[in-house]
Amino acid sequence: MSAGRPGYVRPLDLKRGVVDLTHGSGGRAMAQLIDELFARRLGNAYLRQGNDAALLPMPPGRLVMSTDGHVVSPLFFPGGDIGCLAVNGTINDVAVLGATPLYLAAGFILEEGFPLADLARIVDSMAGAANAAGVPVVTGDTKVVERGAGDGVYITTTGVGVVADGDDFSGDRARPGDRIIVSGTIGEHGMAIMAQRESIGFAAQIVSDTAALHGLIAAMRASGAAIRALRDPTRGGVATTLNEIARQSGVGMMLQESALPVQPEVAAACEFLGLDPLYVANEGKLLAIVAAADADALLAAMRAHPLGQRAALIGSVHADPHHFVQMTTALGGRRIVDWLAGEQLPRIC
Repeated sequence: MSAGRPGYVRPLDLKRGVVDLTHGSGGRAMAQLIDELFARRLGNAYLRQGNDAALLPMPPGRLVMSTDGHVVSPLFFPGGDIGCLAVNGTINDVAVLGATPLYLAAGFILEEGFPLADLARIVDSMAGAANAAGVPVVTGDTKVVERGAGDGVYITTTGVGVVADGDDFSGDRARPGDRIIVSGTIGEHGMAIMAQRESIGFAAQIVSDTAALHGLIAAMRASGAAIRALRDPTRGGVATTLNEIARQSGVGMMLQESALPVQPEVAAACEFLGLDPLYVANEGKLLAIVAAADADALLAAMRAHPLGQRAALIGSVHADPHHFVQMTTALGGRRIVDWLAGEQLPRIC
C-alpha cells in the first residue's frame, strides 16, 4: 500500500507480472487476483455473492453433476486452450446425459512464476466459452504451488445440470439393431495437440474441435428420434467409448471403416505418427446410439446444425455375448476394435 495515497493498492501488472505464492495465501494479494482477474472476466450475479459457495436456483428435474481435471500440454493450441477446453469438456459431460447444463465451478492450481498475461488469456477464453454456452462459472478456488511443483496451470471444472424425469441417455440402453452415428470428423483435437507439442508442420494446420455440444443435443432431441445413448469420445477416442457402451449394454458393435469421417490432414498425421484416428481424442464430437427406424431423421437433424454438418452413420449394434466392437475394413475383412491399451497421447485434455 502506498504511504502517499491511503487505501491505494497497485493494480495487477497483467503485461509483465507473474503469479507468486502470495496469490494463493488467502490474504490481500489473493483477493486482488480474484477481484481484478477472475471476477472481472467471469463475473455474474452468482459469483458476485462473494461467498465460499454459490446459492443457486434449481428448476425441477433430476440433478446431473460431472467433474473433470484438465492438465493439457501445451496450454495453448490451434483452435483453443486449456480455458475453453475446461468449460466445453465439462458442459459436454453433463449434456450427453440429456441434461441442460446450468452452472460451472472452476478450481485453479497455479505455479509460482506463471505469467499473469497468460493467465488472463486463459480466463478470458473460459469467459468467452461460458458466455457462448450460456453456462456461468458461479464459484471457484485458486491455489498456488512452488515453482517447479506444477506445470503452469491445472484447472478442474465441475458442471451441474438438470434432466427431466423419464429422460435417460445412459450407456446401458443400446439394443441389437440400433445404429451408431458420429456427429462429425474424428481425431482433430488429439492431433492438434500432438502437432503443436512436437512442432510438427503439416501442409494444412490441424485445429482442435473443442466445442460445447448441448445446442446440437437439443436439436437432436427435437427431432423426436428414439435416442438410446449419447457419449462424447474424448480420451481413448471413438474406439474406447464404443467399447464402454458395448460393455454397459451387453451388446456387440460392427463399424464400417469406409463410413468413418476423418479429415485428410488428420489421416495423414495419424499415418505419419503410427496412430489410429479411432483412438485419438475429440473435444467437440459425440456418438449417438439410435433406433434403426429413426437413424435417417436423426442424421438430418444433426446435419442441419453447425456442429453436426458432417455427421455420419458408422455402424450398427448386434447381439454378442462377448461384447466385441469390430470393424469391416475397406478391403472387406474384419478386425477387432479393442480398448485403448496404454497411454497413446498423454496430456491431451
